[in-house]
Amino acid sequence: MRISSEDRREAIIHAALRVIQREGVHGATTRAIVAEADMPLASFHYAFRSRDEMISELISFVVEGEGRAAIATLSGDRDIQSAVRAGLQAYFDTLAADPSHEQAMFELLHYALRTEGLGGQPEAQYRMYRRIAGEVLDAGATTAGVTWRLPLDQVARLLVTFIGGLTLAWLADRDDDAAALTMDFAAESIATLAEPGPVSDPTSAPTSTAHQNATGGHLKEKTQ
Repeated sequence: MRISSEDRREAIIHAALRVIQREGVHGATTRAIVAEADMPLASFHYAFRSRDEMISELISFVVEGEGRAAIATLSGDRDIQSAVRAGLQAYFDTLAADPSHEQAMFELLHYALRTEGLGGQPEAQYRMYRRIAGEVLDAGATTAGVTWRLPLDQVARLLVTFIGGLTLAWLADRDDDAAALTMDFAAESIATLAEPGPVSDPTSAPTSTAHQNATGGHLKEKTQ
């Protein structure tokens, strides 16, 4: 049965993530990935120009999925601290449900840092983290009726820093109570950067890309 190029790309990305989770980045050769996807080797080259392009798409797939989970927690009756805390909890729930996802992301980061020719990948990966965090924060601020006192990218950078520390600490000790304390502190700290904004219709939905994505859209951006 012939499948579309989009379905082929998605199947390869899912297969690559499974291989990296099981065998690490070095084990994720194109042959191993297509074998996992039950496809011929030529399918990989039809779908992606290179392994690096596929890795960028994989990172986008994981990060945007986490963003959709956070956006789905937003509702009109949350203040900004509660909204940030709920978004962090949604992220943590995905982390706890499948820790190997984030272990794979960290491994991809370290692999790129050590590999000549991939020097731009770590920056691109964190730029994507900040973009998704910014979309979540923007949607949360709209829902809560606040604005950010700092530029959105700066607030997003702080949130990503909190999440990075939370993730590494939990992967090391699997202490849920300590993670909850970290999330409480992060939400309280981020909320201090917000101030009351213009009054808006509480029934109107946030219009960020991430919110559109959470309600049925599907981000297809590539890392620039």
